[in-house]
This record gives sequence, C-alpha cells and structure tokens, in this order.
Amino acid sequence: MVKHTATSVVTIERYIIEQEKLFPEATGELSGILYDVALAAKMISSKVRRAGLVDILGALDSQNVQGEIQQKLDVFANEIIVKAMDHTGRLAAMASEEEPDIIPIPDEFKCGKYVLLFDPLDGSSNIDVNVPVGTIFSVLKKITRGSRGSLEDMLQPGRRQVAAGYVIYGSSTMMVYTTGPGLGVHGFTLDPSIGEFLLSHPNIQIPTRGRYLSVNSGYEQSWDTRVTALMRRYRGLDGVQKPMNERYVGSLVADFHRNLLGGGLFAYPANSQSPKGKLRLLYEANPLAFCVEAAGGAATDGRTDILNIMPDELHQRTPLYIGSKDDVATARELLKEEGGWPREERRKPQS
Repeated sequence: MVKHTATSVVTIERYIIEQEKLFPEATGELSGILYDVALAAKMISSKVRRAGLVDILGALDSQNVQGEIQQKLDVFANEIIVKAMDHTGRLAAMASEEEPDIIPIPDEFKCGKYVLLFDPLDGSSNIDVNVPVGTIFSVLKKITRGSRGSLEDMLQPGRRQVAAGYVIYGSSTMMVYTTGPGLGVHGFTLDPSIGEFLLSHPNIQIPTRGRYLSVNSGYEQSWDTRVTALMRRYRGLDGVQKPMNERYVGSLVADFHRNLLGGGLFAYPANSQSPKGKLRLLYEANPLAFCVEAAGGAATDGRTDILNIMPDELHQRTPLYIGSKDDVATARELLKEEGGWPREERRKPQS
C-alpha cells in the first residue's frame, strides 16, 4: 500500500494510479471505472446541494421495479451514472436498483470486461428534510463469453467483487471504496473549491466492537422473537453487555458511514411484512459488506455471511446485520438456530 505524508495532497486520481502501479498486470480498466464513478459523484453532488433551489425535489408519478415511488433525484442520479459509464469501453453491462432489467451498453460503444451494479441515490426520500443520502456501487468481472454482459454476470456472490464503495452527500461529499481484502478502505472528501476528491481517510479500520446501534425499532412488533432478544442484548437490557447508543437516520449510507468510522452495527432484520428482508443484496448489502470486511468488520443475513450468498435474481432482498466484527458475531450467536428470519411464533402486535 502506498503511504503518504501528513502534508501530501493526494487526489483520488493520483491515488488510484499509484495503487495500480502495485499490480504490473493491471490494464487500467478498473482504475478508470473508479474514476468514472468519482466523476458521476461530482455531478450528483452538485445537484444534491442545489436540490432546494431547483425543481428536482419530491416524487414522480412513476414507480421503480421495487414498487416504490421514484424520487426525482433518483431518476436524475440514475441517468447521470448510466451516461457517465456507458461509452467508456470498460463495462459490458450495468444494473441499477431503479431499473427492472440489466442496462446494456449501446451498440455503438465498445464493451469491457467488467459489470457495474449500483443504487444511484440511497435514502433519496430524505432529501426534502436535508438528511444525507448516498450512491452505492459494486464492480464485478464479467464471467460469460462474448462481448456483451448478461444476467449471469450480475448474479455472482459478493465475494467475487473486485471493487465496491459508496458516496455520501452530506455536510461534505465523501467517496469511500475498496478493491478488496488487504488493500484497505479509503475515503476521499470532495473539495468544491477545486472540484477534486482528496484523500482524507486512508486505511479506514472499523472498531472491533462499536458504540452505535442503527435499527428501526418501529418494526419491533413484527420481528421474530430471536431478533427481539438480539436487540435487547445490544441495548443492554439483558445485563450481558454494555448498552449501545441508538442512532438511526433512515438513510443506509449515512448510518453505515457513521458506524464504519466510529464502530457499531446497522441492522435491518426480516419481519412479518418483509419476510425476505427489505434491502437489496446486489445493490446495497454486497458492496457495503465488501467494504466493511476490508475494514475489519463483518456482515451477515443472520445465517450466512452476506458475501457468500449466491444470488438468484437481480433485485433479490436480504436481511442485513453489518458493522463491527464482535457485534455481528453477537447476531450470529443469537440468530443461529433460525437465522433471524420470521417464524410462526413471532410476537403478535399488541392490541
């Protein structure tokens, strides 16, 4: 890993190039994809910051493939990423949380050996109240023959990712990414005065046990009894461990980012309304799990490591427990018999 002095000014482009030099066999395609994502993030950041001043707030009449009302910024961010990536010759196909099928590379453009999956604007429903939102991305190597990407290229376990990360648009804009185990997780903060992402958080390491618990307690009455017991453990109500501080924004990227830096656990358990979980495996869980493992953390669905799950559909959902290693281990311990998935004997809502 390339080291820099405290006075170094390291742009994301310089950092990516320096890392590429560590691998003589590298072709530069993956480096180019990361820089293209950074470029798209700058464009999205500009619009997010101006969201209160222009007509891109609020919902459209259309729904995405998940049946959710699409936010105007969701659609805008999706278009920016597609147009920033489709002509570069580095990708064979893309897939977005906002689109029902894979996104082919137009015939007039050359195809590459990677595929990109992304959530263009996670938490966009919170834009109207100025809560941080984010972009999440995952890069996989194409595994099928032929120049064009296919569904099979997308449906790979997260362990096969070659790069993943996210961009958080908050009081500042930060891009965080990793290219895999042993290569670190690095954060770059956008300096709007020069329009560049600068290395601000090299080699992020998540604490082994965290301070924060991020979970929506509004679903407690529809959780499995084991999930309820797990949350009591985290809150210190069963006397086994020191209570964690509850911090829940409702924007996955914002909650995950805080926990990555300060230590903690984000949980979105399955419940009786969402028996398979709610978060998307390919667009949200896999890339964030790839990041957290590279930073020394862990992620599980309650039964299996997130990165070991073999997906069988493009918009597959999953329960998610992600964050500090020891806190995820607690989830595995208490959920191991039933995996934290709803059972027939789940708690009934109180009348």
